[in-house]
Amino acid sequence: MGDMSRALLVVDVQNDFVEGGSLGVAGGTEVARRISAHLAAHHGEYAAVVASRDWHHAHDTNGGHFPEPGREPDFRTSWPVHCVAGSTGSDYAPDLDLTHVTHHVRKGQGVPAYSAFEGVTDDGRALAAVLRDLGVDTVELTGIATDHCVRATALDAAREGFSVVLLEGMHAGVAPETTEAALAELDAAGVTRR
Repeated sequence: MGDMSRALLVVDVQNDFVEGGSLGVAGGTEVARRISAHLAAHHGEYAAVVASRDWHHAHDTNGGHFPEPGREPDFRTSWPVHCVAGSTGSDYAPDLDLTHVTHHVRKGQGVPAYSAFEGVTDDGRALAAVLRDLGVDTVELTGIATDHCVRATALDAAREGFSVVLLEGMHAGVAPETTEAALAELDAAGVTRR
């Protein structure tokens, strides 16, 4: 057993974000497999294993996160339709083993949301409060995409006062340049990588 002050966050490992999805990221399926292997070996070391999902409304722009009908996404603030609540695309990727997940977080319900800290658990609680109640002080981070939702979650975790560790080999980015920029930003925010 670990000291149980750590939590593992699995950010948005969903069908629409792995290969073949509407916003598929190269390496996403491999990331899912590596997270599953890590959990199989280390799940007992965590006070919580939290999996987040984008969970967008089907028939609106989700606050501009989806483009207006007939418009193209700009891939900065608006994106192709993805992770619509209850759709196959919003499901966890099949290579992610959910056996050891203790908490599920849904985010982006009608609004743009990148960070898991913007979401709520199934019983409507904010992630930061759940982690604090469990005595967590360190958050280990995995998931998709390094340069978007993983980045935002890491920055929010640091802002919330948690020590943040990004687990190498267990995250995947959309593009090399934005991923490098995100990693530099996380380094500057005190996020460690191992």
